[in-house]
Amino acid sequence: MPADERVTRSSFRRPLQPIKVPTAIGVLPDRIWSDDEWERIQLGYRSRSMDEKWNVVVEGDVVFLHRSWTGFGVFEATFAPVEGGGRRIVSAVVEAGRGGPHGSSADFECLMLELVLSAVVLGEPATELREKLVLWGQGSGNGAVSAGALQHSALGLRSSP
Repeated sequence: MPADERVTRSSFRRPLQPIKVPTAIGVLPDRIWSDDEWERIQLGYRSRSMDEKWNVVVEGDVVFLHRSWTGFGVFEATFAPVEGGGRRIVSAVVEAGRGGPHGSSADFECLMLELVLSAVVLGEPATELREKLVLWGQGSGNGAVSAGALQHSALGLRSSP
């Protein structure tokens, strides 16, 4: 699939699963994505290898983020235009039952949502967000896990466009 071709639900062999127990994320990213970044986000993202963890589909103003191996919905983020240009997330939900080693604090969910959009979909280095992820992981009892392993577990890799 060419990098500039929009990813849709029909791009996948197995159907993407909707979030079963949506829970509002109480903390949203402050970032305003530029109009150019929004155009890139609207193309979505399809994982290309076993090391990639996320598939992303956009329908209208809603961005759906799914785990690549299972197709399970994890996040849904609604974007709205900002006066002066760009877009920001105005509401978001996360799968309440996802559990796992990452927990489900609002700050963590906010971080992961922004990190997947920035690092995976847009292909940005997202250094500051990655550092926050590592600090969170070390502070939650995962101090023995390397920074690389923690990032790979939560975020995965990104194929070149």
